[in-house]
Amino acid sequence: MPPKRKGPLQTVQRETDDLKKQVDSLINATRQPSGSERTEEAFQRCILLQNSVEETTRKLKTLTKAAEPAPVGNYDQRKMEEERRLIRIREQLLALALELSPPQKQEGGSSSTKEDEEEEDSEEIETSDEDIIEDNDDEEDVDAKFTERIPDSGTDTFMVISTFKGEQEGDLTIQTGEVLMILSKNKDGWWLAQDSKGNKGLVPKTYLKIYSEQDKEDDDDEEEEEETEVSENENEELDDSKRKSCSNWESVKSAITEMDATNILSAMGAIPAGFRPSTLSKLLDEGISYRGSHFIQPELSQSKLSFKDLFLDPDTGKVRQRAVRTSLTLTLWSCKSIPTPGVGVQVLSRHIRLCAFDGAKVLSNIHTVRATCNSNNVKTWSFSPRMIGILPSLLDGNCFLRCSSDSPELGILFELGVAYIRNSTGERGDLSCGWAFLKLFDANGAPVPYKTYELLVRGGTPYENDVELDPSITRGGTGTGTSMIQQMMLSRKLPKLVLKLKSPKARTRSQLSVLPDTLVGSLSTIPLLVLHRQLLADVLLMDRATMQNADLICSPLLATFPEIVDQSDLLDALRNCWLEAEGNMKRSEKRDTDLLMKRFVSVYMENVYPLLYSADLPLPCWADETVENQRARVIFTSLKNTRTLNPSHTNSGHSPPCQKAFDISQITYDLLSMAQ
Repeated sequence: MPPKRKGPLQTVQRETDDLKKQVDSLINATRQPSGSERTEEAFQRCILLQNSVEETTRKLKTLTKAAEPAPVGNYDQRKMEEERRLIRIREQLLALALELSPPQKQEGGSSSTKEDEEEEDSEEIETSDEDIIEDNDDEEDVDAKFTERIPDSGTDTFMVISTFKGEQEGDLTIQTGEVLMILSKNKDGWWLAQDSKGNKGLVPKTYLKIYSEQDKEDDDDEEEEEETEVSENENEELDDSKRKSCSNWESVKSAITEMDATNILSAMGAIPAGFRPSTLSKLLDEGISYRGSHFIQPELSQSKLSFKDLFLDPDTGKVRQRAVRTSLTLTLWSCKSIPTPGVGVQVLSRHIRLCAFDGAKVLSNIHTVRATCNSNNVKTWSFSPRMIGILPSLLDGNCFLRCSSDSPELGILFELGVAYIRNSTGERGDLSCGWAFLKLFDANGAPVPYKTYELLVRGGTPYENDVELDPSITRGGTGTGTSMIQQMMLSRKLPKLVLKLKSPKARTRSQLSVLPDTLVGSLSTIPLLVLHRQLLADVLLMDRATMQNADLICSPLLATFPEIVDQSDLLDALRNCWLEAEGNMKRSEKRDTDLLMKRFVSVYMENVYPLLYSADLPLPCWADETVENQRARVIFTSLKNTRTLNPSHTNSGHSPPCQKAFDISQITYDLLSMAQ
């Protein structure tokens, strides 16, 4: 019988087995006592094995089930297992490469000064590829595995033009006017820099400018004035820090060991090159400044003695309507060809965060809409175009935007994101899968037309304009010889966000005009926000003795409603209860503002207020399915008991829910701390 043909997947499995044996043998060999020559030899073998692992990984990713000569059961699962094995081998080689890294060779011995080191560094940069010493070749091979180097522009000294505070491990805190030495430049916009004290870390390139001769003269003048104030101890500390300057390899080694989770995932090939830590998610985590609960509060005037955006109409007793520059509605339809994280990362949530943006800063609250996708096509995200029944507002693709900014660059920023968990470590995080920006005004200041838009999703952060989300999509399709048909096919593969801008209907436009001047949210929550706004006007403008009175106000609804706005499931519970109560009201009762407000307060206090401080309700946790399900059960049970409870029967069999310890802030509205 002729021998059986080996399939491509079986061949890769054999190669992986062979690589595993070689890595284990190399690790065992390095554990034995050996000289420096033996260590250098092991380092060279480690680099070669890294290249082999990368080649095998690339070969594995190109395999398809159709290429197998015979049917293979559980093909996708077996392919995924091989990918996991290669990732583990790659991590082992990474740790071994860091352990076997060659020390820097110093020609002048231990007494070499910083000037000698700087001369050696400049010589290494200016030499050709043929003159680079053998150690640097090894260093560049290892460096290529983790960061994509950009040729230096000839200047490695930059000045800081804006203060940056390090937010993650590995970042370097810098101050305006400080001069930095750039050690390496990465394509993702984060450069490895060293300050005057010898501290090293990553800084964004947008915070730097080239250190010019004029800047140098200004710094020299300042240094001459400060030289007399510097003590001998400080000089000694500066000299010590200069002597501790590391070689290029040690800089790369430090950068690798201090990489954040996103860089590690990128180095492992688990996420596309254009993925970044979520910018808008980070803003939400910093406090309430970018949450809806902050923007629904009334804004004080410049004198702080009256309100800037909250007034009553004396004829009707309702909140006076206010026109702003931008007031529109939009519908999120879908996201196409969005890359997915690779092996080792489990996606917990796919979502879009949107806000008003002028190209430099966020101008409104950040609103989140969760996306859904089919397991057979995870690269296509979809949104609910219309609220039906008790569908959560978190899935509502219909949104509104109000903004009073007069910036000519005003637009809507959309950040596509995924919440993930690493299978190996259990670490959670929030990644940006790209972003898109829709400018709302043209060059002449006219509003853009209301229509359907297909926005290109870019990679990187909103402050980077030249980063591709997934370079593999456009690779080989952007040359000068590319035909029009190929360009059209390529355009269909590019990641895009599809949405529709709409002019609000008359009723919606009337409701939006009583809301705060700047706010982004779901269309389904507008009636609740309007009622809250009316109650604010009644309490703050009508019920206070004088406009200068800033005493605490007893109003549980005003004190706690902002917390409901930031917890979408409780806001949905209030919306459903209010729709039911409003449906039982007569038309004449709905026209009576005072009666309507009393009924709204009653519904809120009976159904939602007890839930907010229930001991059984766990604290909200974003993209945690266990917590979300537990909260949903508690909310459903509480609302069901409230509806079946007959006030005339005190012993109904339903025990009151266990409440948290009482605090005075649960029933008092503090105008001074709550108003903007």
